[in-house]
Amino acid sequence: MTFATCDLCDANEDKLATGELGVLPPVFKIFGAVEKFSGQVSTLKLFEDNGMVRTVLETAGHRRVLVIDGGGSLRCALVGGNLAVLAQKNGWAGIIVHGCIRDAEEINACQIGVRALATMPVRSIKRGGGEHDIPIRIEGVAIRPGDWIYADIDGIVVSPRALS
Repeated sequence: MTFATCDLCDANEDKLATGELGVLPPVFKIFGAVEKFSGQVSTLKLFEDNGMVRTVLETAGHRRVLVIDGGGSLRCALVGGNLAVLAQKNGWAGIIVHGCIRDAEEINACQIGVRALATMPVRSIKRGGGEHDIPIRIEGVAIRPGDWIYADIDGIVVSPRALS
């Protein structure tokens, strides 16, 4: 990966000003063995129920990034070590969770990028509820299926088109 989110923001200040380019606020912690990742977005919207997360990660990732709008809940984890291994095995580039993860040591051993608000040892329920590949908003930033995510140690940039 040759991008840097700082350089992407500098080169696209006009798009930042119009809101075409979004930057998630600096509330996400870095997990996984891959600190820098990018890819097209697939979205999930759910709340304290991660059954659908497994269903999506069981599909071929094609180097996409799964963005999970978990409503910012800090009461349970939506992704754990087994799901990170599954994502790695199926070719996902990364997972961004607006919520918590667990099994951080296992996730940190996976060759995948993960961002989440925090760790929480409590697992979620598994009813399979939620919505897949719909437009979502995280911390006021619009994210749509097919958008592009760029994540590194400086932040997370969201664009409707691939950036160079």
